Amino acid sequence: MSHICDNLGEELNSPKCLEIKDHLQKCDHCQKYFDSIESTIEFYKEYNVTVSEEAHGKLLDCLGLDKL
Repeated sequence: MSHICDNLGEELNSPKCLEIKDHLQKCDHCQKYFDSIESTIEFYKEYNVTVSEEAHGKLLDCLGLDKL
């Protein structure tokens, strides 16, 4: 959750982040999506995977994070 708030420029206890957290607790679809993203991030951290700048850019674009 912290990386979402960081990308939004918000603190974990800000109204926006609390609203997102509340939504995730109520929406099964979003919770599953969030869990899959968290798992991917943990995988990359654990196995120290590196990707090219091009692949990194494509991933951010795919996730809709390229405009943040």
